[in-house]
Amino acid sequence: MTVRMGDLRLELPPRDQLAFLAGLGFLTALDLIEWPLALAIAVGHELARSHHGKALREFGEALEEA
Repeated sequence: MTVRMGDLRLELPPRDQLAFLAGLGFLTALDLIEWPLALAIAVGHELARSHHGKALREFGEALEEA
């Protein structure tokens, strides 16, 4: 999803990603989870989703087979 504000162009993640991050932020705002934990969850989620995470998963699967 792309948002344009004048000359500024902002690429947003897909809606399901935004919903996940918003929920995580909501839980943090209510002090149900601490912000370092929320940050770790968000980073782990992004790594698992990213192409680099895919390569890392494939590497891990190859190690499990060896």
